[in-house]
Amino acid sequence: MNDRSDPDAFSLPPPALLPMTRIVCEVGALVSLGPAPCGERRYVPLAGGSVRGPELNGRLVEGGVDWQLNRADGVLEIEAHYVLRLDDDALVEVDSRGLRHGPAEVMARLGRGEAVAGDAYFFRTLIRFTTGAERWRHLNATMAIARGTREASRVLLDVYRLT
Repeated sequence: MNDRSDPDAFSLPPPALLPMTRIVCEVGALVSLGPAPCGERRYVPLAGGSVRGPELNGRLVEGGVDWQLNRADGVLEIEAHYVLRLDDDALVEVDSRGLRHGPAEVMARLGRGEAVAGDAYFFRTLIRFTTGAERWRHLNATMAIARGTREASRVLLDVYRLT
């Protein structure tokens, strides 16, 4: 039980996470722009994929981009921007920002395209949606968290809606 007289006590329970969908994104070859002031700037073209789950179903539209900053401390900053075409043809813009990091040997294996268990490193993103489709307008006020797994030629994102 929370003590409301303690200013450091949390007064509300943490938000729940409800499963929304799994995004399977096919990725192209990494392109490096070289060393930048804050680290190596690079991007990965997104080549399409699938969207399946209890709330969202459809496909990832080819043409998105995952911009990355590989920082000197070994943390990879992720800013992916892409579009989903849902089964009813509604288009939903996705803005996904997060971090990927782990032990140096694990990250080196990922860099070589080797299979690495998703729980061997940290890969999380915060997702915001934008759409003009009437049926899906509630997504404009939705925040989601994704737990990711990187494979050689694709990324798997298990997406959970914050309540």
